[in-house]
Amino acid sequence: MSGNANTIGPALSFFVTGTDTEIGKTFVSSALLRGFVRKGLQAAAMKPIAAGAFELNGVLHNEDADQLDAASNVLLPPELRTPYLLKEPAAPHIAAALENVTLDLDHIVACHARAVQRAEIVVVEGVGGFRVPLTATQDTADLAVALKLPVVLVVGMRLGCISHALLSAEAIAARGLMLAGWVANRVDPDMTFPDENIASIREHLARAYDAPLLGIVPHLSPAAPELAADQLDIDRLLQTLRHAQR
Repeated sequence: MSGNANTIGPALSFFVTGTDTEIGKTFVSSALLRGFVRKGLQAAAMKPIAAGAFELNGVLHNEDADQLDAASNVLLPPELRTPYLLKEPAAPHIAAALENVTLDLDHIVACHARAVQRAEIVVVEGVGGFRVPLTATQDTADLAVALKLPVVLVVGMRLGCISHALLSAEAIAARGLMLAGWVANRVDPDMTFPDENIASIREHLARAYDAPLLGIVPHLSPAAPELAADQLDIDRLLQTLRHAQR
């Protein structure tokens, strides 16, 4: 389905970031979207910056953006869903330089303002970790600040994840942003002591930032966002987002 502008709003919205690249941000974002749809919400997704586009039937696509669309029940126009779709599968500032594109945060904010008029909840997925360069002076943390959104942190459960999670949470808080919660994603099925690692992160983030664990996503092969959605506390996240919006 596709929403019409200025018929719904304002929507709930949040920014999804991760402890690194390739730790399941798109997978968890898709699972969250499916959870919202199950709750009867009109849910849309934005992937404001996507690097690694391919052409299909004369139209540029991005695998992550397509996955988000597949999980949504409100499809945003491509120019709103992904204002910057870059061809080179590289860091955004590198891909943008190769294509002579300037990544303008104000433009993304304007697109988001239009997006939240089309759905009841809009999931905004970042790129890479929390501080991936976008320009010579701005990074994805600046994008989250410009959007003024609560943040959900996806933690890829593998060796080193505790430090990565705590550093990411500290960076989020340092920018004055709310950490609305975090998701433990079992990216490494052979990780030793996963439960102990999750317990440690859970304790630290709850104590320092009052950020709840929203779910533990098991290693799924092949990836199945509809199954991962069952592991997520959608009601808890919605409650937190509604409280933050007041």
